[in-house]
Amino acid sequence: MNTAAARKRGVEHDIIQQPQASDVAPYYEPQANEVAIFEAAYRKRLPVMLKGPTGCGKTRFLEHMAYQLKRPLVTVSCHEDLTSSDLVGRFLLEGSSTVWQDGPLTRAVKAGAICYLDEIVEARTDSTVVIHSLTDHRRKLTIEKKGQEIDAHEDFVLVISYNPGYQTVLKDLKPSTKQRFIAINFDFPQEDVERKIVVNEVPGIDAELASKLVATGRKGRLLKDHGLEEATSTRALVYAANMISAGLDPVNACQVAMVNPLTDDIELADALMEIVKAHFA
Repeated sequence: MNTAAARKRGVEHDIIQQPQASDVAPYYEPQANEVAIFEAAYRKRLPVMLKGPTGCGKTRFLEHMAYQLKRPLVTVSCHEDLTSSDLVGRFLLEGSSTVWQDGPLTRAVKAGAICYLDEIVEARTDSTVVIHSLTDHRRKLTIEKKGQEIDAHEDFVLVISYNPGYQTVLKDLKPSTKQRFIAINFDFPQEDVERKIVVNEVPGIDAELASKLVATGRKGRLLKDHGLEEATSTRALVYAANMISAGLDPVNACQVAMVNPLTDDIELADALMEIVKAHFA
Protein backbone atom coordinates (compact mmCIF):
# COMPACT_ATOMS: atom_id res chain seq x y z
CA MET A 1 0.00 0.00 0.00
CA ASN A 2 1.46 3.37 -0.94
CA THR A 3 1.70 6.22 1.51
CA ALA A 4 -1.22 8.24 0.12
CA ALA A 5 -3.53 5.22 0.09
CA ALA A 6 -2.56 4.24 3.62
CA ARG A 7 -3.19 7.75 4.88
CA LYS A 8 -6.56 7.82 3.15
CA ARG A 9 -7.46 4.49 4.76
CA GLY A 10 -6.46 5.83 8.16
CA VAL A 11 -8.71 8.86 7.74
CA GLU A 12 -11.65 6.59 6.89
CA HIS A 13 -11.27 4.73 10.16
CA ASP A 14 -11.51 7.60 12.61
CA ILE A 15 -13.08 10.97 13.22
CA ILE A 16 -11.47 13.32 15.73
CA GLN A 17 -13.63 16.03 17.21
CA GLN A 18 -12.23 18.77 19.41
CA PRO A 19 -15.11 20.17 21.52
CA GLN A 20 -15.11 23.94 21.76
CA ALA A 21 -17.00 26.19 24.13
CA SER A 22 -18.96 27.75 21.26
CA ASP A 23 -20.10 24.42 19.82
CA VAL A 24 -23.68 23.30 20.24
CA ALA A 25 -23.91 20.16 22.38
CA PRO A 26 -25.09 17.07 20.50
CA TYR A 27 -28.76 16.62 21.34
CA TYR A 28 -29.44 13.66 23.61
CA GLU A 29 -32.49 12.78 25.67
CA PRO A 30 -31.58 10.66 28.77
CA GLN A 31 -33.54 7.44 29.21
CA ALA A 32 -32.50 6.46 32.72
CA ASN A 33 -29.31 7.00 34.74
CA GLU A 34 -26.87 6.33 31.89
CA VAL A 35 -25.34 9.82 32.12
CA ALA A 36 -24.51 9.42 35.83
CA ILE A 37 -23.10 5.93 35.22
CA PHE A 38 -20.83 7.11 32.42
CA GLU A 39 -19.63 10.10 34.44
CA ALA A 40 -18.75 7.82 37.36
CA ALA A 41 -16.90 5.40 35.07
CA TYR A 42 -15.02 8.30 33.48
CA ARG A 43 -13.96 9.66 36.86
CA LYS A 44 -12.31 6.30 37.56
CA ARG A 45 -11.16 5.92 33.93
CA LEU A 46 -12.96 2.58 33.60
CA PRO A 47 -13.66 1.19 30.10
CA VAL A 48 -17.33 1.25 29.12
CA MET A 49 -19.47 -1.02 26.95
CA LEU A 50 -22.69 0.35 25.44
CA LYS A 51 -25.15 -2.49 24.81
CA GLY A 52 -28.30 -2.15 22.77
CA PRO A 53 -30.03 -2.50 19.40
CA THR A 54 -29.02 -0.62 16.28
CA GLY A 55 -30.31 2.94 16.08
CA CYS A 56 -31.33 3.34 19.72
CA GLY A 57 -28.97 6.25 20.47
CA LYS A 58 -25.70 4.69 21.69
CA THR A 59 -23.46 6.75 19.42
CA ARG A 60 -25.36 9.97 20.03
CA PHE A 61 -25.11 9.35 23.77
CA LEU A 62 -21.34 9.04 23.54
CA GLU A 63 -21.03 12.16 21.39
CA HIS A 64 -23.06 13.99 24.03
CA MET A 65 -20.88 12.69 26.86
CA ALA A 66 -17.64 13.56 25.05
CA TYR A 67 -18.92 17.10 24.62
CA GLN A 68 -20.01 17.39 28.26
CA LEU A 69 -16.65 16.07 29.47
CA LYS A 70 -14.79 18.29 26.98
CA ARG A 71 -12.81 15.38 25.58
CA PRO A 72 -11.96 14.69 21.93
CA LEU A 73 -13.74 11.66 20.52
CA VAL A 74 -12.06 9.15 18.20
CA THR A 75 -14.56 6.83 16.51
CA VAL A 76 -13.58 3.61 14.74
CA SER A 77 -16.28 1.77 12.80
CA CYS A 78 -15.36 -1.88 13.21
CA HIS A 79 -15.71 -4.39 10.38
CA GLU A 80 -14.47 -7.87 9.52
CA ASP A 81 -11.39 -6.57 7.67
CA LEU A 82 -10.24 -4.33 10.51
CA THR A 83 -6.71 -5.36 11.52
CA SER A 84 -4.67 -4.58 14.59
CA SER A 85 -2.46 -2.41 12.36
CA ASP A 86 -5.52 -0.36 11.41
CA LEU A 87 -6.00 0.36 15.11
CA VAL A 88 -2.43 0.68 16.36
CA GLY A 89 -0.48 1.88 13.33
CA ARG A 90 1.93 0.73 10.64
CA PHE A 91 5.25 1.45 8.96
CA LEU A 92 4.97 3.32 5.65
CA LEU A 93 7.45 4.02 2.90
CA GLU A 94 8.26 7.67 2.28
CA GLY A 95 10.81 7.97 -0.47
CA SER A 96 13.73 5.81 0.52
CA SER A 97 12.92 5.77 4.23
CA THR A 98 10.39 4.00 6.44
CA VAL A 99 8.23 6.01 8.81
CA TRP A 100 5.73 4.99 11.44
CA GLN A 101 2.13 6.24 11.30
CA ASP A 102 0.03 5.97 14.46
CA GLY A 103 -3.40 4.41 14.13
CA PRO A 104 -6.54 5.94 15.69
CA LEU A 105 -6.27 3.92 18.90
CA THR A 106 -2.66 4.98 19.44
CA ARG A 107 -3.49 8.63 18.79
CA ALA A 108 -6.37 8.47 21.27
CA VAL A 109 -4.16 6.82 23.90
CA LYS A 110 -1.53 9.53 23.54
CA ALA A 111 -3.96 12.47 23.38
CA GLY A 112 -6.23 11.44 26.25
CA ALA A 113 -9.24 11.12 23.96
CA ILE A 114 -12.28 8.90 24.31
CA CYS A 115 -11.76 6.08 21.81
CA TYR A 116 -15.02 4.52 20.57
CA LEU A 117 -14.90 1.13 18.86
CA ASP A 118 -18.34 1.01 17.25
CA GLU A 119 -19.87 -2.47 16.77
CA ILE A 120 -16.82 -4.18 18.23
CA VAL A 121 -18.24 -7.65 17.51
CA GLU A 122 -17.74 -7.03 13.78
CA ALA A 123 -13.97 -6.74 14.17
CA ARG A 124 -11.57 -9.63 13.80
CA THR A 125 -10.66 -11.35 17.06
CA ASP A 126 -6.94 -10.71 16.61
CA SER A 127 -7.58 -6.98 16.25
CA THR A 128 -9.47 -6.72 19.54
CA VAL A 129 -6.77 -8.49 21.55
CA VAL A 130 -4.73 -5.27 21.49
CA ILE A 131 -7.25 -3.52 23.75
CA HIS A 132 -6.87 -5.94 26.68
CA SER A 133 -3.92 -4.20 28.28
CA LEU A 134 -5.86 -0.91 28.08
CA THR A 135 -8.85 -2.30 29.97
CA ASP A 136 -7.23 -3.28 33.27
CA HIS A 137 -4.87 -1.76 35.82
CA ARG A 138 -2.01 -1.61 33.32
CA ARG A 139 -3.59 0.98 30.99
CA LYS A 140 -0.87 0.35 28.43
CA LEU A 141 -0.90 -0.09 24.67
CA THR A 142 1.58 -2.56 23.26
CA ILE A 143 2.95 -1.82 19.79
CA GLU A 144 4.62 -5.08 18.86
CA LYS A 145 5.97 -3.83 15.53
CA LYS A 146 7.97 -1.15 17.36
CA GLY A 147 8.65 -3.14 20.51
CA GLN A 148 7.03 -0.41 22.58
CA GLU A 149 4.58 -0.08 25.42
CA ILE A 150 2.77 3.25 25.70
CA ASP A 151 1.23 4.40 28.96
CA ALA A 152 -2.27 5.73 28.32
CA HIS A 153 -2.81 9.43 28.93
CA GLU A 154 -4.52 10.03 32.27
CA ASP A 155 -7.72 11.18 30.48
CA PHE A 156 -7.93 8.30 28.01
CA VAL A 157 -11.03 6.09 28.15
CA LEU A 158 -11.98 3.19 25.90
CA VAL A 159 -15.63 2.72 24.93
CA ILE A 160 -17.10 -0.06 22.79
CA SER A 161 -20.61 -0.68 21.49
CA TYR A 162 -22.19 -4.08 21.27
CA ASN A 163 -25.50 -5.25 19.82
CA PRO A 164 -26.53 -8.44 21.65
CA GLY A 165 -29.07 -9.16 18.90
CA TYR A 166 -26.25 -10.00 16.49
CA GLN A 167 -24.42 -12.48 18.66
CA THR A 168 -23.66 -15.89 17.14
CA VAL A 169 -21.27 -18.70 17.91
CA LEU A 170 -18.80 -17.25 15.43
CA LYS A 171 -19.43 -13.56 16.16
CA ASP A 172 -19.60 -12.66 19.80
CA LEU A 173 -17.44 -11.12 22.47
CA LYS A 174 -15.71 -13.53 24.78
CA PRO A 175 -16.98 -13.42 28.37
CA SER A 176 -13.44 -12.59 29.46
CA THR A 177 -13.52 -9.52 27.22
CA LYS A 178 -16.99 -8.40 28.33
CA GLN A 179 -15.96 -8.49 31.98
CA ARG A 180 -13.26 -5.94 31.32
CA PHE A 181 -15.93 -3.25 30.87
CA ILE A 182 -18.60 -1.40 32.77
CA ALA A 183 -21.76 -2.15 30.74
CA ILE A 184 -24.65 0.27 30.18
CA ASN A 185 -27.80 -1.24 28.70
CA PHE A 186 -29.72 0.76 26.09
CA ASP A 187 -33.06 0.15 24.46
CA PHE A 188 -35.46 2.19 22.39
CA PRO A 189 -36.70 5.16 24.41
CA GLN A 190 -40.03 5.36 26.16
CA GLU A 191 -42.83 6.65 23.93
CA ASP A 192 -42.89 10.20 25.31
CA VAL A 193 -39.09 10.46 25.09
CA GLU A 194 -39.09 9.12 21.54
CA ARG A 195 -41.69 11.72 20.49
CA LYS A 196 -39.52 14.45 21.99
CA ILE A 197 -36.48 13.15 20.09
CA VAL A 198 -38.29 13.21 16.74
CA VAL A 199 -39.57 16.75 17.32
CA ASN A 200 -36.13 18.02 18.36
CA GLU A 201 -34.23 16.26 15.59
CA VAL A 202 -36.43 17.47 12.74
CA PRO A 203 -37.41 21.15 12.81
CA GLY A 204 -40.91 21.72 11.50
CA ILE A 205 -42.30 18.35 12.59
CA ASP A 206 -45.18 18.98 14.99
CA ALA A 207 -46.07 16.91 18.04
CA GLU A 208 -49.07 15.24 16.39
CA LEU A 209 -47.08 13.96 13.43
CA ALA A 210 -44.27 12.84 15.74
CA SER A 211 -46.82 10.92 17.82
CA LYS A 212 -48.10 9.10 14.72
CA LEU A 213 -44.58 8.19 13.63
CA VAL A 214 -43.64 6.90 17.07
CA ALA A 215 -46.88 4.91 17.38
CA THR A 216 -46.26 3.37 13.95
CA GLY A 217 -42.70 2.43 14.84
CA ARG A 218 -43.62 0.93 18.20
CA LYS A 219 -46.36 -1.16 16.59
CA GLY A 220 -43.92 -2.35 13.95
CA ARG A 221 -41.48 -3.47 16.65
CA LEU A 222 -43.97 -6.13 17.69
CA LEU A 223 -43.01 -7.99 14.50
CA LYS A 224 -39.41 -8.32 15.71
CA ASP A 225 -40.07 -11.83 17.00
CA HIS A 226 -42.22 -12.77 14.00
CA GLY A 227 -39.75 -12.72 11.15
CA LEU A 228 -38.03 -9.34 11.33
CA GLU A 229 -34.33 -9.53 12.14
CA GLU A 230 -34.26 -5.91 13.32
CA ALA A 231 -36.84 -3.68 14.97
CA THR A 232 -37.77 -0.22 13.71
CA SER A 233 -35.13 2.05 15.20
CA THR A 234 -35.45 5.55 16.60
CA ARG A 235 -33.06 6.58 13.84
CA ALA A 236 -35.55 5.26 11.25
CA LEU A 237 -38.30 7.38 12.80
CA VAL A 238 -36.10 10.45 12.51
CA TYR A 239 -35.31 9.58 8.88
CA ALA A 240 -39.03 9.25 8.12
CA ALA A 241 -39.66 12.63 9.76
CA ASN A 242 -36.91 14.15 7.62
CA MET A 243 -38.46 12.76 4.46
CA ILE A 244 -41.83 14.23 5.44
CA SER A 245 -40.14 17.55 6.19
CA ALA A 246 -38.59 17.40 2.70
CA GLY A 247 -42.07 17.15 1.15
CA LEU A 248 -42.78 13.42 0.85
CA ASP A 249 -46.18 12.24 1.97
CA PRO A 250 -46.16 10.34 5.31
CA VAL A 251 -47.07 6.91 3.89
CA ASN A 252 -44.26 6.97 1.32
CA ALA A 253 -41.86 8.46 3.87
CA CYS A 254 -42.54 5.60 6.28
CA GLN A 255 -42.17 3.07 3.50
CA VAL A 256 -38.72 4.24 2.40
CA ALA A 257 -37.40 4.88 5.92
CA MET A 258 -39.15 2.30 8.12
CA VAL A 259 -40.22 -0.58 5.85
CA ASN A 260 -37.96 -1.02 2.82
CA PRO A 261 -34.68 -0.99 4.82
CA LEU A 262 -35.99 -3.57 7.30
CA THR A 263 -37.08 -6.44 5.10
CA ASP A 264 -37.14 -7.91 1.60
CA ASP A 265 -39.91 -10.30 2.57
CA ILE A 266 -43.10 -9.27 0.74
CA GLU A 267 -45.45 -10.50 3.45
CA LEU A 268 -43.56 -8.76 6.25
CA ALA A 269 -43.35 -5.57 4.20
CA ASP A 270 -47.10 -5.72 3.59
CA ALA A 271 -47.71 -6.21 7.31
CA LEU A 272 -45.58 -3.18 8.12
CA MET A 273 -47.33 -1.10 5.47
CA GLU A 274 -50.70 -2.02 6.95
CA ILE A 275 -49.48 -0.58 10.25
CA VAL A 276 -48.32 2.58 8.48
CA LYS A 277 -51.61 3.04 6.63
CA ALA A 278 -53.60 2.47 9.82
CA HIS A 279 -51.90 5.53 11.31
CA PHE A 280 -51.57 7.76 8.23
CA ALA A 281 -54.33 6.76 5.76
